[in-house]
Amino acid sequence: MLFNKHSNLEGRHAFLSPSKYHWLNYDEEKLGRTFMTAMTAAHGSRLHAFASEAIKLGQRLPESQLTLNQYVNDSIGFRMTPEVPLYYSDNCFGHADALGFTDMTLRIFYLKNGTAMTNEHQLEVYAALFCLEYNFQPFEISIVLRIYQNNEYREYIADPDLIMKIMRKIISFDKYLNELKEAALS
Repeated sequence: MLFNKHSNLEGRHAFLSPSKYHWLNYDEEKLGRTFMTAMTAAHGSRLHAFASEAIKLGQRLPESQLTLNQYVNDSIGFRMTPEVPLYYSDNCFGHADALGFTDMTLRIFYLKNGTAMTNEHQLEVYAALFCLEYNFQPFEISIVLRIYQNNEYREYIADPDLIMKIMRKIISFDKYLNELKEAALS
């Protein structure tokens, strides 16, 4: 049998995908909520890509209270780099939305597009990863964390003791996961 090619589907995934079959149990209301959540996430990804490019180009946006504009302009103002990968191991790494390190001050900014409130824990993990990767003790530097959301930002000064605790947990959990992997391969 000669199968249809469908070359236009390469790299794409259907919303009603067989591999994500849970939609079989949805009613229209649940389907609608799930679809709108996916659309919001896709829009957020596009905004992040736009913000990253604007920061890389040094292209300020019009001054306003809009979350995106504040985030881009502040990131440019602090000479930050967008989408910075931070790596401890294959078990623990991530990309900070915007990161800068000057005059012994680490700044990490997070652009949040949804309305559900978030907290600083994600940024604290990025700070711990930065300290691990670049061999800083959190007591040696200042760590400023910002979450841009709902047309405002919230700023946190990271607690060095907490960042150190997260660093220890990353090291410990990474070691444990590696032991589990090794045992699984034996």
